[in-house]
Amino acid sequence: MNGGAARIAIVTVSDRASRGEYEDKGGPGAESWLRGVITSPMQIERHIIPDGRDIVAAKLRELADGGADLILVTGGTGPAPRDLTPEAVADVMDKELPGFGEEMRRASLAEVPTAILSRQTAAIRGKALIITIPGKPSAIATCLNAVFAAVPYCLDLMGAARIETDPARIAAFRPKSS
Repeated sequence: MNGGAARIAIVTVSDRASRGEYEDKGGPGAESWLRGVITSPMQIERHIIPDGRDIVAAKLRELADGGADLILVTGGTGPAPRDLTPEAVADVMDKELPGFGEEMRRASLAEVPTAILSRQTAAIRGKALIITIPGKPSAIATCLNAVFAAVPYCLDLMGAARIETDPARIAAFRPKSS
């Protein structure tokens, strides 16, 4: 952590974007969403890497083991042959949090029937929360709006950096202490 600021990494998984053939919209979309919701100090870093189970797993290990509190991974969660982000997450996780994927799919299905093809998930590695999200900015917003209220408390429970949200955008849920 840097001065108490949450360290957040956004990883875009895309062969074409990593080669510069396609403009990454997922990384900037995720960063914009986070900057509009999180009110506490944060440090955001973005990475663009090619698809591939081993490449994605290596980047997730590097970021989680290097002190990231929250890692958002955009791309690679569909049914195409090179979409292996969920498998890479499985290779590096200590615990899976399947409720994140279930809720993101439920919210997305209200907007588009192909959301059923999504393989979004979330997991914990050490003190890092990893959440896989779509690559399209509007879909990123749908998914993060659906699950982010639980993220601050999850980070608290894991011993990661504390984050606060703008309650007008996302009211973070933390149980009242008795």
